[in-house]
Amino acid sequence: MKVLITGGAGFVGSHLSEALLERGDEVIALDRWDGQAKVRHLLGHRRFQLVVDSVMNAEILDALAAQADLIYHLAGVVGVEHYVADPYDVLSVNVNGTQNLLRAAYKHGRRVVFSSTSEVYGRNPAVPFHEDSDRVLGTTQIDRWCYATSKAAGEHFCFAFARMGLPVVVLRYFNVYGPRLDRLDSGRVVTIFMGQLLRGEPLTVIGDGSQTRAFTYVADAVRATVEAGLRREAEGWAINVGSEEEVTIRELAARMIKLSGSPSRMISVAKEAVYDRGYEDVPRRVPSVRRMRELLGVRAAVTLDEGLGRTIEWFKRQ
Repeated sequence: MKVLITGGAGFVGSHLSEALLERGDEVIALDRWDGQAKVRHLLGHRRFQLVVDSVMNAEILDALAAQADLIYHLAGVVGVEHYVADPYDVLSVNVNGTQNLLRAAYKHGRRVVFSSTSEVYGRNPAVPFHEDSDRVLGTTQIDRWCYATSKAAGEHFCFAFARMGLPVVVLRYFNVYGPRLDRLDSGRVVTIFMGQLLRGEPLTVIGDGSQTRAFTYVADAVRATVEAGLRREAEGWAINVGSEEEVTIRELAARMIKLSGSPSRMISVAKEAVYDRGYEDVPRRVPSVRRMRELLGVRAAVTLDEGLGRTIEWFKRQ
């Protein structure tokens, strides 16, 4: 197949590009950032093409969708630092860019796999999260919720287009991590801890660190993503993509210190010391993965310790 990946030069996009190339597919990666280190090793591949542009450019999307057999829509603004610093960009790209993509896909009759997020469940206390669980969000005056809202709006557009006949699959990723994650000290908790580890600095755990998450190694997430584009039985569904291995943030920090051999220690900091406004944490975030197993035939195979070990070694080499 010829596959279009929006956000194809990003973290998950770069790994997905590799997996599809290994299958024998052609890949067109659309990304708005030039010179992406994450796909530099693919630029000479005869079946890989990087197009530097944005999902905000409807004409480019139309032209690329016309060429593709399948579309993975991974493009979006992600990261807590963006939610609280520039909510306009988060909302504009994630909502309007998704509409542009879906219109182009619908025009040309292309199947779409949409990358959503566990954030859509908000702070629902009923854990694990099932795909039909209620969404419980805070006030719109807290910028932290703009990302969850933007992705939920994207899902609504996906299902609206599905009612008009567009084949769509929605994937809700749970804390994906691994090699080529965000740059150190930014984005997700794993890379924030990683930067502190490699410098031998204390790992800053927000509050008492009792918040829990289920982290998903990128290879497992990509296997599920590939299958979502291939399996007809997945069409029309929202599907959690994650691991059931629940861990507190404090334990995550302790495991990373142990696995890295770093002299770092843990310290607790108030959220106000990290995010000066517009941030609200979620106590627990763990998925039900029954649909992932039944509809995609995938279950998480990489344990947290194994995945963290691989990730730490990759960052050390960099």
